Amino acid sequence: MAVRVLILGGSFGGLTAARELRRRLGPERVEITLIARDPRFTFIPSLPWVALGSRTLDQISFDLARPLLAEQSTFAHETVLGIDGDRKVVSTDRAEHAYDFLVVATGHRSANEAVPGLGPGDGPGHSPMSPPETEELAAAVRGLLENPGPVVVGAAPGASCIGPAYELAFGLDHLLRRRRLRHLVPITFVTPEPFLGHLGMGGAGKIRQLLEGALEERDIAYRTSSAITRISAAAVEVEGVGPIPSVVSIVIPPLGGVAAVASSPGLANPKGFVAVDSLYRHPRLDGVYAVGVAVAMAPADETTVPVNFPKTGHMTEQMAVIAARDIVARVGGRDGKPAELSSHCVMDMGDRGVYMAVDPVRPPRNRIPAVSEGRRWRLVKLGFERAYLWSARHGHRLPTALGW
Repeated sequence: MAVRVLILGGSFGGLTAARELRRRLGPERVEITLIARDPRFTFIPSLPWVALGSRTLDQISFDLARPLLAEQSTFAHETVLGIDGDRKVVSTDRAEHAYDFLVVATGHRSANEAVPGLGPGDGPGHSPMSPPETEELAAAVRGLLENPGPVVVGAAPGASCIGPAYELAFGLDHLLRRRRLRHLVPITFVTPEPFLGHLGMGGAGKIRQLLEGALEERDIAYRTSSAITRISAAAVEVEGVGPIPSVVSIVIPPLGGVAAVASSPGLANPKGFVAVDSLYRHPRLDGVYAVGVAVAMAPADETTVPVNFPKTGHMTEQMAVIAARDIVARVGGRDGKPAELSSHCVMDMGDRGVYMAVDPVRPPRNRIPAVSEGRRWRLVKLGFERAYLWSARHGHRLPTALGW
């Protein structure tokens, strides 16, 4: 009888886990069912380009069913309501699914309520953390081009995904210069990081100096160790500073676990994240794994304003591979092997890019971090987006060592 594996979530972690399992075990040995509320995969690293008008959501997404069917896996377009780890059952809005192994790759819930005025529900602030929010932000950027005014870009206390804030600040600066409107739009970058380039991982080599120079040469004012407390239609309130004028405010919120995970007894911590061991197994619930943003991780260091540990797409894929290989090993009566997470990523700066590589992500590190700036890195990021989407659409997985 084939082992039943349920995977919750159809983004980087879910797809990678499904493909790694299928690559190592045929359908006669493992039945793979991937459950996702959204029927489409979206290449999240390209959302800043959607916000700035150089991409549409259709260009960076595809239907999940086709590549999963090609791999002889099942796709269930359902919303998860709860997880019973003792009974080994997942309840959705349509059915109950029993499992032998469960991979929680549900991603995040944006805790926009942490900053009053951060929309889309209760205020004028914008966030690029989901496709609908990004489309709303894209409309605000189009409005800014017609009626220029001051802009604030940044991250809220407790944020962990800070890279897109830098990309949006640099990208907006580049867009406005191309339109010859930059002189009408003061840009201020506000971050909880103790220094530029901390990124929740304690910094990386010379990235601090590089980002300081890049913001300064572009006339982008910046404030570090700063807590955004409120957003209004005309300003962003910063603790100890007061209001900073802003007609378009772009703020990365802190993240929480999705409701179904947070509310399942014994599964998650109070913030909705799942504690795991070095093989991404739940410490108490047998057969339960978590990967990606759903995983609980301690901050890299203590900071004056909270900054949480980052979880990039590259890191998520590594977690998914480790978890999938442990499942394969356990099916064969063995245990898998843990591995330290590394990170390779390219930050778009509008007219160029910055490449960063750290190993491991959490300092101290075995290698001096690699940091390089140049136009070639933006071309690499563009090329990687195309290669990843083509491969994923056709049921293939690019090697995680390529990173992003």
